Amino acid sequence: MITAHMNGFVPEAKAVVQERAVDCPGEDLDESALNLVKSPQCTAHNERIKHYQEELRKRRHEEGGPKHDIHPDASLRLKKLSQNPKVGIDNPTFDNKEKAGRESTHNSLTDVEDFAESLKWAERCLNDPQSQQDTRQLLQLLSSEEFHSAYSIYSVVSQQMSHVSPTSPITAQAQDLCLEVQKILHSNQEKEGLELKTLLTNPHLQALMQAHDDVAVQELPEGQVVTQYLGESVKLVRLEKTQDTPLGATVRNDVDSVVVSRVVKGGAAERSGLLSEGDEILEINGIPIRGKHVNEVHDMLQQMHGTLTFLLIPSAQIKAAPHRQTVMHVKAFFDYDPSDDPFVPCRELGLSFQKGDILHIISQDDANWWQAYRDGDEDNQPLAGLVPGKSFQQQRETLRKTITDRTREHQQGKNWYSKKSKKQKKKCLTSTIKTDGDEVLTYEEMSLYHQPANRKRPIALIGPSNGGHDELRRRLLSIEPEKYAVAVPHTTRSPRIHERNGREYHFVNRSAFEADLSAGKFIESGEYGKNLYGTSTDSVRHVVNSGKICLLCLHTRSLKVLRTSNLKPYVIYVAPPSQERLRTLLAAEGKTPKPEELKEVQEKAREMEQSCGHLFDCSLVNVEPEQSFYELQRLIERLDTEPQWVPTSWLC
Repeated sequence: MITAHMNGFVPEAKAVVQERAVDCPGEDLDESALNLVKSPQCTAHNERIKHYQEELRKRRHEEGGPKHDIHPDASLRLKKLSQNPKVGIDNPTFDNKEKAGRESTHNSLTDVEDFAESLKWAERCLNDPQSQQDTRQLLQLLSSEEFHSAYSIYSVVSQQMSHVSPTSPITAQAQDLCLEVQKILHSNQEKEGLELKTLLTNPHLQALMQAHDDVAVQELPEGQVVTQYLGESVKLVRLEKTQDTPLGATVRNDVDSVVVSRVVKGGAAERSGLLSEGDEILEINGIPIRGKHVNEVHDMLQQMHGTLTFLLIPSAQIKAAPHRQTVMHVKAFFDYDPSDDPFVPCRELGLSFQKGDILHIISQDDANWWQAYRDGDEDNQPLAGLVPGKSFQQQRETLRKTITDRTREHQQGKNWYSKKSKKQKKKCLTSTIKTDGDEVLTYEEMSLYHQPANRKRPIALIGPSNGGHDELRRRLLSIEPEKYAVAVPHTTRSPRIHERNGREYHFVNRSAFEADLSAGKFIESGEYGKNLYGTSTDSVRHVVNSGKICLLCLHTRSLKVLRTSNLKPYVIYVAPPSQERLRTLLAAEGKTPKPEELKEVQEKAREMEQSCGHLFDCSLVNVEPEQSFYELQRLIERLDTEPQWVPTSWLC
């Protein structure tokens, strides 16, 4: 009977003791249970109890202490906090305050006494009466009660300032958590629940929670609160958006998710530093975003302004190395209008530009869509724009040309359907794609260049015949012959009586001319009257080395050779005026052109501008010869005072 009694109640009694010991650590054990444990008849059972106690202690240690169940109606945030208990922080400022004060006072007094003993020893060693008097006055100061009090305060403050500050707050919603716990305890009638409810409704504790949240918000990173959401770490981001101004970020759909695909330089999103590529947007101002199309998100954001609150899942992926991070300037070789581009990620962020514009490329993280400013717009337009990347533009321009060629062939009746003709067409098409891909004009990297005073850039005047560019060159040469000169051309004809080799022409035989022509030494060349004529790069370089400005009137075909030399030409396109104005100008020179000739000048000018406009450094319309001449002089003089954009390859 005794054994059964012991086996039936001792473990239960021990369990009661363990539970009470946890809840009330300061109370004594139940006397009957204690006597039962101490009975001499229960030695074996005592050993078993000790064994159970040891096992329970190990189990609690492995489980990390007792766990409390959370009410099923508790919020997800409260459950997460309970599943991830935080270790309490001892605030060193209030730890053993009295003991620290006593130790600080004792140490400070000891330091003062040591210093006083050092002064007494120094006084005995001094022979100067004035120094001895100063030392005695200092000793009197050290022995005064006011100095001891001030030094003690200083020591305590210094000690507290040297302590490590507590870590950053775990949450800034302590008040909300208190309210949630109160709701859970509303129907709880147990003693512990009623006691906790009374504690949480105490006005002093509620004021403490409010103060805690106010301080916690200031301690957390500005505009960002990190918490938990469906098992994911999320952040709360607040951004200011003005009306009709984009935030400077684009989004994409990833299944049901809406993900930040890029952050544009200069926008509110980039300046805040709170949005990153790859962040998933969960909510905007409390509106769920998952499952929405990017167009819906865009339309919704257009209607919003003021403070926007984003709930985000931060990107956990490791960002791949950017395609190219180097900041550079490029010259555009084509016109671009984002409103006509169906492939631009965001039309509002697209940057329009024209052929010849200088673009400041600031990001090539996305190889297909670069971020850029037009040169000079960085201050006026803080938000960068999207422009097609070089490879992307080449690919779609090649595809467009291929489709155009195929359509043209179809219209010309060359659409054959035999196996042989299909093979021939496919072979021809492949060759065309490769050739066109090499010739597709997109961008050229540029750098600023200031010409040296003793090495002037040659001036190449481009324009159709009868457009006025040749007359402008002759006028510059006649007015300032000491400043301008022309390159001496080469020819295979025989010299005339008044001509000297190297002055009017370089006279060479036909074989030597053809050898230099094959070697690419001529900027331009042609045949007239069975004789060959041409202007060599060496002739232009001779004028440049003399310190003068070399004036050239060239055909557009010559620009490719001129630009690949190291002469760094400055190309000015002289455009003709309207047909009526051109007729008047030519009539003043004694010319009577036919209407078809005037039309041909206009068409030739458009063809030049269309095919080679990207190679022109500047343009002027020759409406008024006098005004055009002074404008030409101004453009040339500007090369001495302002740096100009040149291809970066020229400076390598």
